[in-house]
Order: sequence, then C-alpha cells, then structure tokens
Amino acid sequence: MSSRVQGRERGRTAARGSVAVGLLCTLVLAGAGYVAWELRGIAANRADGDPARGVYQQDPERADRTASAVLDGIVREDPDPPTDGKAFADGGAVNWRSGGWEPSDPLEARPAPAEPAIGALFSPGNDGDPDHHCSGVVVHSPAGDLVATAAHCVYGGGFRTNLAFAPGYRDGIAPYGVWVPTRIDVDPRWTADQDPDHDIAFLRLRRPGYPGQRLEDVTGAETIAFGRELPTPARLVGYPNFSEQPLDCRTTARPAGPTQLRLDCADVPNGTSGGPVLTDGHTLIGVIGGRDGGGDDETSYSIHFGDGVRALYERSTHS
Repeated sequence: MSSRVQGRERGRTAARGSVAVGLLCTLVLAGAGYVAWELRGIAANRADGDPARGVYQQDPERADRTASAVLDGIVREDPDPPTDGKAFADGGAVNWRSGGWEPSDPLEARPAPAEPAIGALFSPGNDGDPDHHCSGVVVHSPAGDLVATAAHCVYGGGFRTNLAFAPGYRDGIAPYGVWVPTRIDVDPRWTADQDPDHDIAFLRLRRPGYPGQRLEDVTGAETIAFGRELPTPARLVGYPNFSEQPLDCRTTARPAGPTQLRLDCADVPNGTSGGPVLTDGHTLIGVIGGRDGGGDDETSYSIHFGDGVRALYERSTHS
C-alpha cells in the first residue's frame, strides 16, 4: 500500500528490469524530462488558496473547464438520468439496529452496486493521477451542496483546482451529472503539515449548466454524526483507481487511539480514499484516510469525527 503522504488516492509500482549500459544515460535524461513534465502538470493544477484558514474558493471558469474536460472523453452523462436519487436502491445498506446486518464473510472488499450519494473524484489534466483518484460522499447540509472526502484528496502542496465529482458513477457513466467545487474547506492543521488526525475535507459543489440545481435533491445524502460510540458495525465504500465500479466491505469500526477509527478488511486499494464509513444504514462516521494515508492491504483507517470535524462541517456550511 502506498505511503501516508501519497495516501490511497494514488500509488505507483516501481519499474523493474534491466537496461543496456549504452541506453542508461538516455533513459535517465528522458526520465528526468518526464518527471519535470509531470511536476509542471501538478503545479499547474494547484492553488494556494488561504492555507492559514484552510479555505479555497474555486474560480468558476476554471471549474467549468474541469467539468468539460471530464465530459469530453472520460465520462458521459446518462441520456435518461434518474430524477431522484433518493428513490433508488442503496447498494444493500441496512439499519443494523433493525437486524439483518452481518460482517462480510470473508472479511474482504467486493464489487458493489453504485449508490447515488457516493461517487468518484476526477482530476483531469497532467497531474500524475488516474482519471478518478479518490472517492467522496454527499452529506446532508442546509444548502444541499456538500460532499465529504479525505483532505489528502484535495490538498497537497496546494489546493487541487481540477476536481470534479460524479455521484453514482459506474462504467464510464455519470448518471447524476458532473459537479465541481465552489469552495473547499480543510482544517488548517492539515494544510500546515498534513497531520493525519485532520484528514477530512468538505466540498461545496454546483453542476455547470444547471443553475439552481441542488446536489442533495438529485442524489439524496448521508447524515453526518459526531462522537459516535465505538465499536460499532460499519460499512466502507470506495472507488479503486482503475475500477469502473465501487467496492464495499462490512466490518466493525474500532478505536485506534483517541483520534482514529480502525476498520479491518482486506483488499481496499488506492482510490478508495475519501470514501464513506457508514453505520446504521446512512449515518456517516468517517471517510477512508487518516493514519498511513488510509491504511494497508488488511486494514483501513478514518479520523474520528469529533468536535474538530463538527467545527469544520459548520464552517463549511455556514460561511
């Protein structure tokens, strides 16, 4: 699994093999040129924003270009889209208090149906990431425009300026449209030094070309909870980097110290960062991220949603 700095939104396998000595210098020079090209692409898709407050206000024209880039060959919108995501199946989520909840057996992630309120985060452009590199979840808010994800999905050396969210994404189709940020909020302790205890971000979104449409009215939303008592049955959901459908796993959220949740489940790969940790059917208690960038091949993590996350949620919804 990738390092904490990279997190589960990206991961690369080192090249293996040997080359002839006569080609070595050429390859080194070419590699240096590629790295420089990639770094320029990354820098071109970052902005300082206001790191002291952890706030980035997205430029509308730049956001519109991002949406166009996603829809120009990466995904397509459903020509006959659903009109109300809340009326559609929720991928098998159940209220465990009402019975019927069981952990996955074996305790491994498996492909799952797409759900309206859960989606993939895209970042078109030469920034070194796959088309979709993280996951996110629609969270109930007064304005009906809020998505939660991991902070490392949206901020690293600056705020990402090329983000787009496709709720309910599956097999190259965005059935509920493509949405772009108007504002990104993270904790200043994340922008300062990427503190894994503050790996959470909230994005306020709009849909280009659909003025006045509210995300939550289209997809429905999960209800966020703070200070949830642990351990508790939980389900984690996310989009692997190179998969066109989500996966999920039912497990138990346990405390990993005072600030983190531990979720034992194998085969939760890169790209799932920012995906929701749900209990009681539709109650959000975490997002994949935090310790070790979200975990390893056997265990996933999330920060614990306490007073700090509550304050960030309230700031993002009332500013």
